[in-house]
Amino acid sequence: MTTIQTPVSLKQSMGERQFHMLATVLQSIEPDFDGRTFLATALDGLDSLTLMERIRRASTAIDAGARVLSGGYDAVLMLLKEAAPRTGRGFVSLVAPDYVGQYGRHAFDRSMEALKYFTPFGTSEFAVREFLRDDVQRALSIMHAWSQDADDAVRRLASEGSRPRLPWSFRLKEIEADPSLAARILDNLCTDPSLYVRRSVANHLNDVTKVHPAWVLDRAARWGTGHPHAQWIIRHALRTLVKQGDARALAALGAESNPDIDVGAFTVTPAKIRLGETITLACELNSVADKVQHLVIDYRIAYVKQRGTTAWKVFKLKSLMLEPGQQVVLTLDQVIRDFTTRTHYAGRHAVELIVNGSVVAQADFDLVC
Repeated sequence: MTTIQTPVSLKQSMGERQFHMLATVLQSIEPDFDGRTFLATALDGLDSLTLMERIRRASTAIDAGARVLSGGYDAVLMLLKEAAPRTGRGFVSLVAPDYVGQYGRHAFDRSMEALKYFTPFGTSEFAVREFLRDDVQRALSIMHAWSQDADDAVRRLASEGSRPRLPWSFRLKEIEADPSLAARILDNLCTDPSLYVRRSVANHLNDVTKVHPAWVLDRAARWGTGHPHAQWIIRHALRTLVKQGDARALAALGAESNPDIDVGAFTVTPAKIRLGETITLACELNSVADKVQHLVIDYRIAYVKQRGTTAWKVFKLKSLMLEPGQQVVLTLDQVIRDFTTRTHYAGRHAVELIVNGSVVAQADFDLVC
């Protein structure tokens, strides 16, 4: 008999156990810290809170437990700095930065320095946005220095924290309206040796393409493709534009909008599946050109929604160089299962093959739930 394990929701990674651990650590450092008040505040109605609400609740609880301490905000900051190496690198590591973002904005410079200290233990990317929202120029000036730091976690914070559309956070409207505000940070990081940093820069630029695609394409042209790290960032930063078939983005990657190819069979098998089963995509592409062609091959699935409508989701399949007269056969397996961000519903799901931004073939499968 097969045992099916129910996945633990993400918010449980910041549950009662983590709050008790925090109370123990804080009291071990500062015996006068009111752990009883901390836990009473933290655990009240905890089950109904989302992950990010739980992190915010922890900040509120720290404030409540620290009211008996002399020294105010600076005393709590010292306590949290000493606690940071002892609390682990999970979501609990977001608590100290969040506290700074909520209770330390009156002490701008000291708090920004604290966020720099905390970020290697987890990340301060969410908390630093409070300071960017309060005074974008002052915060970016400090973050520009961070972009030249020896620690890749600090360099990444400069880029990730200033992303216009960071997931799980509010938008930075001033940077969204004028991406050049963060340009010096991005320029400093365009050839960064750390993949951790380069991913952040690419994601920052991909955010910008949603509103200012020409600005990103101009930046990519300015950086050039001579350095492999800059080339990697540009390729990943332009992913949304490439999926949209943007001719200039494709050209920046050396891919033509209308490649000379014949499309053979494109299949999705089996034709009918149940949730949790796997579909296999297979396609055949043939070159009819007399030169090498760069192909960016994606596919998209029209997921059936609860009310019977559909919503497209684009996936990467392959990027390759197709020689004159060459034939390639590509296959890919994808499990169709629920995620915290996607619930599947029964019905016919269209699947389209996209080459250099253009739909070149279509198939479908039926999902039975």
